[in-house]
Amino acid sequence: MADLFDVADFGSAPLAERLRPTCVDEVAGQRHLLGPGKPLRLAFESRKLHSMILWGPPGVGKTTLARLMAKAFDAGFIALSAVFSGVKDIREAIERARAMKAMGRQVILFVDEVHRFNKAQQDAFLPYVEEGLITFIGATTENPSFEVNSALLSRAAVYVLEPLDAAAMHELFERGHAAACPQLRFDETARERLTGFADGDARRLMNLIEQVHIAAAGSGVDVVTGEFVDNAVASKLRRFDKGGEAFYDQISALHKAVRGSHPDAALYWMCRMLDGGADAMYVGR
Repeated sequence: MADLFDVADFGSAPLAERLRPTCVDEVAGQRHLLGPGKPLRLAFESRKLHSMILWGPPGVGKTTLARLMAKAFDAGFIALSAVFSGVKDIREAIERARAMKAMGRQVILFVDEVHRFNKAQQDAFLPYVEEGLITFIGATTENPSFEVNSALLSRAAVYVLEPLDAAAMHELFERGHAAACPQLRFDETARERLTGFADGDARRLMNLIEQVHIAAAGSGVDVVTGEFVDNAVASKLRRFDKGGEAFYDQISALHKAVRGSHPDAALYWMCRMLDGGADAMYVGR
């Protein structure tokens, strides 16, 4: 199974897909889950599949980890997106799972954006989890305590993935640079700009590297500076969702900074929210 970060000839596939990890040791970040003796590392080493919910912001490895779990256990892998799938798609996925099970294989049924399924759609998985037909892995950017049915939640371990830290982002930058445009040189300011704009999101970082590569090729540039990045990158939006987890995390951080009399932190979170598109009147109140 070809899978966010092994250099391969995927033709026109996006850089993030071409560099998708092929083993758990290649996954950047998430040391609190994947370090020695940590929960997800133990899950990979246990040789026993279990249902789970992977909760974290975009671009931190949720889909990658689900695929690697299937690879590690030589399990069949069926993927659904709750954005595009309905009850008919769920039924078809279950039929595929039965066919795989009949051939003696374990089956992982992965649902991306599981919080987008309504209660009835989420409930549809329960009997098949109960009978052991499927191992359910759901990925969500929203708090599963509020967005995933309690019955499904009680049958799954919840693993919280974090935005990738600076060290992980710099590691990924080096991989992306080497794979996409090794002939280009990036000065330190350009590197910091790109990893900063990516905001802990590996997929966004790879897309930014591709944008800069295309712009540099068209301009005949062989040394990328911070100023060039500022001009070349189409979007510099920070993570913000005007009502989801990121919104409440950031408004909470602003409140804590104000209550704790930390003016620098308060200014940072205020500017971060405004930069992300928050209503200035809301922030002012």
